[in-house]
Amino acid sequence: MANARDIVKRPIITERSADLMGERKFTFEVDPKATKPQIKSAIEEIFGVTVEGVNTMNYKGKFKRFGRYSGYTRKRKKAIVQLTEDSKDIEFFEEA
Repeated sequence: MANARDIVKRPIITERSADLMGERKFTFEVDPKATKPQIKSAIEEIFGVTVEGVNTMNYKGKFKRFGRYSGYTRKRKKAIVQLTEDSKDIEFFEEA
């Protein structure tokens, strides 16, 4: 995985993740094959922050049917990134 933007796909914005932002924890959807050190270096490269720790969760694909067709949704990996106290915050929303 050469590019940091290939590792970090998108931020996950939910009510729970918004509460975690107050604790300097930010949630991202990442590549399922990415390791914790790769995620840490990608976040530091993209946002210019210092990462203290990374927790990851793997989600398998759900079984779905559409008429006579059936299959699975894609598998996902979620990472919760803890920033250090002296690091700046990650801004997802632009203030007008």
